[in-house]
Amino acid sequence: MEEPNFFDKVYQVVRLIPAGRVTSYGAIAAYLGTKGSARMVGYAMLASSKAYPPVPAHRVVNRSGLLTAKFHFGGNLMQELLQSEGITVIDDQIKDFKTHYWDPAQELL
Repeated sequence: MEEPNFFDKVYQVVRLIPAGRVTSYGAIAAYLGTKGSARMVGYAMLASSKAYPPVPAHRVVNRSGLLTAKFHFGGNLMQELLQSEGITVIDDQIKDFKTHYWDPAQELL
């Protein structure tokens, strides 16, 4: 059986983020043992619309809780998806980010 590529590994992690929680590009990279490749995680999220099963890419934000990828969703879709899960977003910033933060290194022991 073929080893999953980096994007597939990212998608496997992102699919495990529970509704109402978010993580960062860097946290995913660190969990996968590729600390310093947060940008590659971002590229994976950019390509995730073609992935099956679907990837909840709206749950991945920058390390400060900013919706840096919102323009790739079109309009306010990223914010709307997060708010539908109970996350408050003000000026593209997740309110109470630490409360909603999901760290794969801690959650996926």
